[in-house]
Amino acid sequence: MGDELVNRDEPLVLGIETSCDETGVGIVRGTTLLADAIASSVDEHARFGGVVPEVASRAHLQAMVPTIERACTTAGVSLRDVDAIAVTHGPGLAGALLVGVASAKALALGLGKPIYGVNHLAAHVAVDQLEHGPLPEPCIALLVSGGHSSLLRVTDVTGAASGVAPMGATIDDAAGEAFDKVARLLGLPFPGGPHIDRVARDGGQVVIDFPRGLTSRRDLERHRFDFSFSGLKTAVARWVEARELSGEAVPVADVAASFQEAVCDVLVRKAIDAAASEGIEDLMIGGGVAANSRLRAMAEERASAKGIRVRVPRPGLCTDNGAMVAALGAEMVARGRTPSSLDLPADSSLPVTDVLAG
Repeated sequence: MGDELVNRDEPLVLGIETSCDETGVGIVRGTTLLADAIASSVDEHARFGGVVPEVASRAHLQAMVPTIERACTTAGVSLRDVDAIAVTHGPGLAGALLVGVASAKALALGLGKPIYGVNHLAAHVAVDQLEHGPLPEPCIALLVSGGHSSLLRVTDVTGAASGVAPMGATIDDAAGEAFDKVARLLGLPFPGGPHIDRVARDGGQVVIDFPRGLTSRRDLERHRFDFSFSGLKTAVARWVEARELSGEAVPVADVAASFQEAVCDVLVRKAIDAAASEGIEDLMIGGGVAANSRLRAMAEERASAKGIRVRVPRPGLCTDNGAMVAALGAEMVARGRTPSSLDLPADSSLPVTDVLAG
């Protein structure tokens, strides 16, 4: 990247992400991405059909130093050049978070730099600035990942003055969990999201009318912006089981396409409803499931019909990464937020409203 594209007066921030099975280290200067190094342990979890916390924690320990070194080499900076350290301190897997938080504390203490313990979910919102420029505020953020399906009203991504307010959340299975479980039913590899997307795109047809959770009139009265994909997962399992008991072949591509359509329909329907209800014209979609091609296409199509602008980062910035943590950390520095203390905890159940650790 040419020096003319980088404003060297902007903060240089290193971000560390270890909430699940990716060891991510990102380096940004302001809103310019300099490095996004990732070491994934997903292959080690595949045979279990899901992430094993202890395996993830040990993988983070092994990958942390090499990933930091790779990020610095890519960015062409040394650790001494960094102005601040940002780290995901929640939510996520407790042991995995501890590795990242301890590493960030060691760097901050050794380098004499401020540390910012940030919220994983808010970081998924902030990362879009690295691709599309300053985040429109207010905006509605639809976050869809393995453990979370959330709708947020964002007026300040750093969390000042209740700047990240929840409108809706997951009641049971999140979208990403449903993708993994349905993929397992269909004999597709873990993680399920990319494989269901690929199979559906390469030949699937939406021919099965699977249920749309929490969209009936009664549900919308109590859970207008909440999500539930447990019933959908069960419906798919029963449909597949009935085919198998009758001796018929299971049309994997059609089941995948029909399931995916049901998930995306609910996510997009509720996100657009949330934006319309608040009179907000900008919708940001983030999290691992935001890489899904059908979700992106459906959101663009339906939102444009309502006069709502959609921003979705490129797929590589949707999944967990250190760049998103660095992006939020840089925004904290730019807006003069007070750094976290060195005794900041790893909080596996951190609420989305707590964007910055004290």
